[in-house]
Amino acid sequence: MSPSSTTPRIVREDDVAGFTTGQLLAVTKALTMILALPPSAADHVDALVIASGQGEEWRFTHAIRDWEANPDLRYLLVANGNPAERTYVEITLGYLRSLGLRRVDGVHIQTEPAPNTALQAAWIVDQVRCHNIRSLALAVSPYHLPRAYLTLLKALDKTAVRIPIIPVPVAVSPDEPVPETGASAYDLIPGEVKRILTYMDRGWVATLEELQQYLQWLWSRHESLLSGRERVSSRL
Repeated sequence: MSPSSTTPRIVREDDVAGFTTGQLLAVTKALTMILALPPSAADHVDALVIASGQGEEWRFTHAIRDWEANPDLRYLLVANGNPAERTYVEITLGYLRSLGLRRVDGVHIQTEPAPNTALQAAWIVDQVRCHNIRSLALAVSPYHLPRAYLTLLKALDKTAVRIPIIPVPVAVSPDEPVPETGASAYDLIPGEVKRILTYMDRGWVATLEELQQYLQWLWSRHESLLSGRERVSSRL
């Protein structure tokens, strides 16, 4: 069974009542530690990644602005979305140019459909290995960023690849309706929490313990990156 077919995006808050207090606290800890990583470190990585979906054009425009403003970024990786979504748009260079893209060298687009976050993560891992990417920043809407981060971390762990991953919450109001569903980030967070807990049990996203081990490695090995003092790719 694929991750896209198990848990709806919008659930009631009481739909997470079946999880234990410990499980909910684990998600709270994971969300806090991921979002506490300094997004300014994204200025010093090899690649910027856009995880598309839900008709959220702001994921593209935010990342493209960063890409155009930072010529030291070597790659812009654009993960495809789900063609079954009502708001799905085919991702092409022409589409990206319409959103402000000018610098096309280093831009790589996932051509095959990616109906779920796990397929996006698998493609990102392939790009990391193919292009010898030593660090990356993941640009996603804040409500979805923790699950996307944990999914990518799990995919990298499965292939024994360990690199710095910097979360980049895109700039968007939490009250802004998501085009695909019309729901706000507040409405979507319960579903994200339920997915994270469900997918942890199925081995599709990193557990809190795996995240803790990764963050210990990240802070011990790459504190200079997190503080913005050093570019990782120039040192490794």
